[in-house]
Amino acid sequence: MVSREDGEDEEPTSPTSPLARFPPLPPVESRSRAPEFYGFVAWAVTYLAFVLYFLWAILPDEWIIRLGVTWYPNREWALLVPAWTVVTVLLTYFMYFSMAIRGTPDFSELNTFTDSRAQYPDASNPNPYLTYARADSIPEAYDIPIGLVNRVLYGPTTRTEQITERM
Repeated sequence: MVSREDGEDEEPTSPTSPLARFPPLPPVESRSRAPEFYGFVAWAVTYLAFVLYFLWAILPDEWIIRLGVTWYPNREWALLVPAWTVVTVLLTYFMYFSMAIRGTPDFSELNTFTDSRAQYPDASNPNPYLTYARADSIPEAYDIPIGLVNRVLYGPTTRTEQITERM
């Protein structure tokens, strides 16, 4: 039994007492607040960098020199860096899309319908549990081969027979 500060005993959850107390008690631990400070510093530095970039892009040269900056990159980079970033992001999406399409099997391949983990019923080795199963029990799940599905749905005709029947 776990005792709480208010003197009330609290039973742990178990099969005989499955309901936990709501709201749950907060864990007694002391966390560091360092991630909060790191997040604030990252946010502040990002906004400062954006403001400096924006000022560098729009201020005239005389104002920048008057602020004491003697060297700064050419203004064409104010357009090239965002343009290259957008192109890089778009190419990244395009590459992932292309790799997904390249990895997809053709419709004619068997891998489109099944994989290496498919389970087929074995007619030569029947399931030993079926002899002891009840009559109203649900049978075990198996993957049905696509050829068998096609034969049941469309009959045992071949492609050449279908073409000759249409003519």
